[in-house]
Parts: sequence; C-alpha cells; structure tokens
Amino acid sequence: MENLLPSTTTDFRLTTATPADAAHLTLFVNRAYRGETARQGWTSEADLLDGIRIDEAGLREMLALPKAAMLLCLSDENELLGCFHVQANGALLYLSMLAVAPTQQGQGVGKFLLRSAEDYGRQHGCAVSRMTVISVRSELIAYYGRQGYHPTGATEPFPADPRYSIPRQPLHLLVLEKPLT
Repeated sequence: MENLLPSTTTDFRLTTATPADAAHLTLFVNRAYRGETARQGWTSEADLLDGIRIDEAGLREMLALPKAAMLLCLSDENELLGCFHVQANGALLYLSMLAVAPTQQGQGVGKFLLRSAEDYGRQHGCAVSRMTVISVRSELIAYYGRQGYHPTGATEPFPADPRYSIPRQPLHLLVLEKPLT
C-alpha cells in the first residue's frame, strides 16, 4: 500500500492498493458484498445475487487498468475499513466496487472514500464522475443522490458473468453521474 492523498480527517487514512494486496482485498470485498457477513451492513447484495463479487484475478486486472487505483480507507490502527476502485478516462472518472466493512457502515467510511475518489478524478483532469448501481437498490441510489449523484436516464445490462455473480432475479444497472467542477 502506498500513500496517495492526505486524509481530510484524523479518523481515517487513505492509501492505494498494490498487487500484493489483491488476495486480502478479494476476501474483504466478497465479505462486504455477499453472504452472512454482508448482511450485517445496510449495503448487502446477498439477497439479490449468489456467488462472489470478485476473484483475485479479476481484482488484479482492475489494479492494472491505466489511470486506475484501488483507494483504501484504513483506521489509525491500520485496519482496512473500505475500498473503492477509480479509473480516470479523459474527462470521465469511473467509480466501481465501493466496499465498506459491514460493521463500519454508517461511520463515514463510504463518504470519505467517495470524496477521496472525486479528488482523484479532479487531480486527473476529470470533469464528471460516473458509476452504475443495481436498479433495485433504492436505498443505495438515495444515498448517492444525497452525495450529488443523479440518474442520467441511461441503463446498462447487468454483467452476465457467472464467475462473479448469479442474479436471483432479472437486474439492470442505472448510470449515475455528478459534475466534479
């Protein structure tokens, strides 16, 4: 892990992941998104999807993307509290896979990572931040709305890769955006 940006709070520290972190991050993300552990938080996908969220090879691929980083939120005791994948592509910042430890949800970790991601985008010349959210996740869409992200009206099909997830019902993704300028 290497330092990326200074923290704006004394409670959290921001770093970026390296390939050496891939195995640990894979376990962390899967626990945050799926299974019984994920049900401890309010952002679980455990009732919508079976399978895993990501495997180690997929996470390594994300880390290797150009102008991309996996932002890590650590406690003062160096405990991983959350992570967020960011990728700058010209004027567009694409955000994906925000994962917060279920027991830490509601403590400001997600907001810290979201603001840090937006700062990353501004540092890379991005004017717009974009993400996709499963359309039936109304509480998550409302959360992002309170952070300034709004539906664009565009949708995307839910990824059909059984290696990562098996939907229990038909799903699609809403595209949300926020200006960074």
